[in-house]
Amino acid sequence: MSPHNGLRHAAAEAAESTEPADGETESGLPDAPAPRLARVILMAALLSFLLITMLNVLSAGLGTGMNLVALACLAAIFTLQLRHSRPKAHRAPWRWKAAALGVQALLTYLPLLVFQAEWGGMAGFFAGSLLLLLPPRLAWPLYAVVGLSMLLPPALEGRSVLDSVYLCQSTLLTGLIVFGLTRLADLVHVLHDTRGQLARMAVTKERLRFARDLHDLLGYSLSAITLKSELIHRLVPAHPQRALAEIRDVLAISRQSLADVRTVASGLRDMSLAEEITTAEGLLTAAEVDIRVTLRPGTMSQQVNTVLAAVLREAVTNLLRHSKADSCVIEAVQHEGRVRLLVENNGVDPDYRDPSAHSGSGLGNLATRMREISGELSTDRDPADTFRLVAEAPAFPERPWSGADTAVPTTRKPAA
Repeated sequence: MSPHNGLRHAAAEAAESTEPADGETESGLPDAPAPRLARVILMAALLSFLLITMLNVLSAGLGTGMNLVALACLAAIFTLQLRHSRPKAHRAPWRWKAAALGVQALLTYLPLLVFQAEWGGMAGFFAGSLLLLLPPRLAWPLYAVVGLSMLLPPALEGRSVLDSVYLCQSTLLTGLIVFGLTRLADLVHVLHDTRGQLARMAVTKERLRFARDLHDLLGYSLSAITLKSELIHRLVPAHPQRALAEIRDVLAISRQSLADVRTVASGLRDMSLAEEITTAEGLLTAAEVDIRVTLRPGTMSQQVNTVLAAVLREAVTNLLRHSKADSCVIEAVQHEGRVRLLVENNGVDPDYRDPSAHSGSGLGNLATRMREISGELSTDRDPADTFRLVAEAPAFPERPWSGADTAVPTTRKPAA
């Protein structure tokens, strides 16, 4: 599998892993305790209001038959309220909402003719349902109308004004409680699902980081091993001592590759721009490429040092893979707090098209990394088949980084 396909394969696996399994909620848990507790609290509050209304009806002494009728009406209202308080009930079709609210209105106001003010508590359920199902510009005026309508039953019974105000106020309060507890339960459910989604996103990000780092590291190392192995093949007959030296280099690169793979898994890999330039010089010299280096990067954060070293690795890897270069220029200089890395080589294959920064290639990965440190990456090729890569970033970016961000001085002198 190629490195590019490896990235896509990792992304596809991560996307598949975000699909909840059968019987699970969106949060990935079959029965999350926090959303369940919120729903239990809502149901307990609804049952408490129903119990208060039933006790008021029983205290009126209307007889067993009427008490059974009241119980049946309360059961119907409770069923309707549960449907109105379920998640995303406000997205139901208008026809269904109109029918449900119409039935609840009848169950709220018709029993008032028999049970009078003792039934007034159910108006709070109706007011809450209006807030839950209707758009705010319509729901709040109707909510107020329902509350004001409860001024009439005590007045018709000849009760005091205080009783009328009490019933109106309790209706409005009950409506707010029903509305608030329902929305709170929905919010708890959403937050719990969001926590699960964030966890899956973190897993996806880590998988992509692992695939990206393997591409950046092994692509460079394998190219170097291949190049030196070909050189060894040519040197063995005539220059066995130099071939042994190259074999030692291959072994060193292989060991370093193994160490890099291990550090990629732990996410603790730091790189040095100066060390990468030294390695690139040796590698390009072995490939018979004339290299000129200018190195004045000054002091930079470990974050910037690592990213620029990764950019240099990818640039040298592309040079070896996609060009027949015989000269290369590498510059790393700092000016006014910004570090600029330039890699320029000739011998670019005219039939090779450089991938865009968003194609999922190595340069695309590095462009993403440069943006993370407030930097930028640009590439161009002139008619003379010269390829130029420029990466520039602040030496100490303000954006926080997950890794160590200590200052790393570069002491290597510029090459002539």
